[in-house]
Amino acid sequence: MKSLARSLAAGSLATALIYLAIPSFAETMKRVPALANDTSVGATAKTATAVLAGGCFWGVQGVFQHVKGVTNAVSGYAGGDAKTANYSQVGSGRTGHAEAVQITYDPAQISYGQLLQIYFSVAHDPTELNRQGPDTGTQYRSTIFADNAEQARVAAAYVAQLNQAKVFGKPLATTIETAKPFFTAENYHQNYLTLNPKQPYIVYNDLPKVEALKTLFPQTYRATPSLVPTSAQ
Repeated sequence: MKSLARSLAAGSLATALIYLAIPSFAETMKRVPALANDTSVGATAKTATAVLAGGCFWGVQGVFQHVKGVTNAVSGYAGGDAKTANYSQVGSGRTGHAEAVQITYDPAQISYGQLLQIYFSVAHDPTELNRQGPDTGTQYRSTIFADNAEQARVAAAYVAQLNQAKVFGKPLATTIETAKPFFTAENYHQNYLTLNPKQPYIVYNDLPKVEALKTLFPQTYRATPSLVPTSAQ
């Protein structure tokens, strides 16, 4: 299924009008409680990675590129095999992949738990099952791809905490998957929010997420995004 995001990118006025009638997650974004007992705060490791999926990767990447302590955020695919890790096949919803973002960060500046707090608060709506807004299919699922057992433990504890507190008023749809490799997406998907700030989908759906990051996490927000280097695309 061709996502509405790409239909808008193609400049379809009719599709744009339909999209604007769909409520945006931006209308309900809020800062969720921090992870209880975040033992990773103040870690001394120089670098770590986190892989998160929450709908179209344009917006998720755009949010985390504005987070202090994040040195790189790359759009890509996770959950499936290397041979199907491309937009054309992932878009079918039958490859097992989700559009995801690999975040490289400095644990001494921001913890894994703090990244998840931003993920749940402004990067996407974690209560939607196999969709985000107008984009439907398993490739748009809310999934935390844990790099190791500790990340899986932290993610599970956080999901349980938010569910128990009924922060969203309904259970989270977020799943946790382990031992799934990440594959970098095509060049034109990298830095998409920054390079296309006037694209209708970005204006309506994703720029509000960056603004919410600035408002809800002022000490974490940075104005200049950490972009994917051209040579790494």
